[in-house]
Amino acid sequence: MEESIFSYHTLPNGLRMVHRRCDSPVEYCGVAVNIGSRDELPGQFGLAHFVEHTIFKGTRHRKAWHILNRMEAVGGELNAYTTKEETMLYSIFPAGNLRRAVELLSDLILYSEFPTVQIDRERQVVADEIDSYLDSPSDAVFDDFEDMIFAGSGLGHNILGTREDIATFSSDVCRDYLKRFYTPGEMVFFYMGATPPDKVFRTAGNFFASLHHDTVPRSRNDVRPLQPFDSTKDSGNHQSNTVMGALIPGLYDPNRFAMALLTNMVGGPGMNSLLNVEVRERRGLVYTIEASSALFTDTGLFNVYFGCDHDDVARCRRMVTNTIDRLAQTPLPVYRLDKAKKQYLGQLTVASESREQAALSAGRATLLYGRARTPREVIDSINAISPEDILESAQSLTAAPLSTLTLA
Repeated sequence: MEESIFSYHTLPNGLRMVHRRCDSPVEYCGVAVNIGSRDELPGQFGLAHFVEHTIFKGTRHRKAWHILNRMEAVGGELNAYTTKEETMLYSIFPAGNLRRAVELLSDLILYSEFPTVQIDRERQVVADEIDSYLDSPSDAVFDDFEDMIFAGSGLGHNILGTREDIATFSSDVCRDYLKRFYTPGEMVFFYMGATPPDKVFRTAGNFFASLHHDTVPRSRNDVRPLQPFDSTKDSGNHQSNTVMGALIPGLYDPNRFAMALLTNMVGGPGMNSLLNVEVRERRGLVYTIEASSALFTDTGLFNVYFGCDHDDVARCRRMVTNTIDRLAQTPLPVYRLDKAKKQYLGQLTVASESREQAALSAGRATLLYGRARTPREVIDSINAISPEDILESAQSLTAAPLSTLTLA
């Protein structure tokens, strides 16, 4: 039986902790928070991302420069990012600086002040980020597609928000957001490195024990499946950018590993993915064609993106549909499935060399599932996928026409 590389602890205030053992001269620690753009109210789109940006701009004990310099002074880093359902705040640092990192993270979460001068300065930075994103059709098409397929749900709008909404965010708004949503019951502290679990949990407990904000009830409204759409918008670009996709089951679906493997076969990063071979290598119709899937608490999204000449859109669309249809008609031969598993597991092995991602994954998995999977558990789950599992996943994508959006 595989020895677990994970240890867990929960503080009296409800803050969960996960420790991943790793023999390395570098350590990682941070907090995963169960809050993202999906939870924003109308008129406050972009607030989760804005708070993530401005939480570094001043606390009751430190000015922005001191926050920036605290980890960099020892060669470390301080990072954060926001998704539709989570916010991650974390540090990477040379071994021996755990207390420094944990104290800084606790200071940011417990005592951020969001100074007005800094808020106003960062507001322009985020506004420029929004403009830059909208100027890229290959990025904008994904947001427009999600707005349409998640219509009526908080999953639909852009994580960055709008210029109009971020103009209304004040210091008070940001402080109130932090107090309401960065609560111990909705957070996980994660660590990866060589420091023993007891010491990590004790150190984190010393600084986070005073966090006692109660969890605020909230509702992530269910996503209602819509009739498939087929839309083209004029973007004035020299090429067309297209997204085709469908809703799929979410994070807790038992068949999620089969859908991940299917997605990788259809349009994963390998140049031998079915769509890369069919559309790019054999016919030269696209520079980029890729499939991806995103899973949320109650739903998920499978999509295929490609950019091509305007005259080739219809042909590329047919090839995407035909590729998935073939997988939905008959079970894969065992030898083909075994090759697909071997490739996917190899990709995961290469990706696992990113210790930063491994640390973040441990925090996110504990936040969502209550525990992190060991590498052996992941391998076993993928090896257990049958031809019928792949067939079922493919058939779920062909039950109705894929929704399609093209920015022409």
